[in-house]
Amino acid sequence: MGNKEFWDYLLVMFAVTYAVRVLPFVAFRKKIENRRVRSFLAYIPYAVLGAMTFPAVFYATGSGLAAVAGVAAALLAAYRGKGLFFVAVCASAAAFCAGLVFPG
Repeated sequence: MGNKEFWDYLLVMFAVTYAVRVLPFVAFRKKIENRRVRSFLAYIPYAVLGAMTFPAVFYATGSGLAAVAGVAAALLAAYRGKGLFFVAVCASAAAFCAGLVFPG
């Protein structure tokens, strides 16, 4: 991925997550009292960001098996309640090691 593509993706992700957070303030003048609607709106930015970045995980390495190993390690670490930095390190290490064993 080139430098321009990176900034394009970053700008699109920023715009989408920002728009989703600002839209309720613009569309609704009074405070939203419904707990389900508030909960739904609170999770939208995470869902959108995940949907935009998750597919790229499988193309970031030269090997599909390495990508799957990285995702599996990340899911396992996250399931065990580890922090974001630890999850990222585990995923990167697993993808790197699997890439050495299964070159793409």
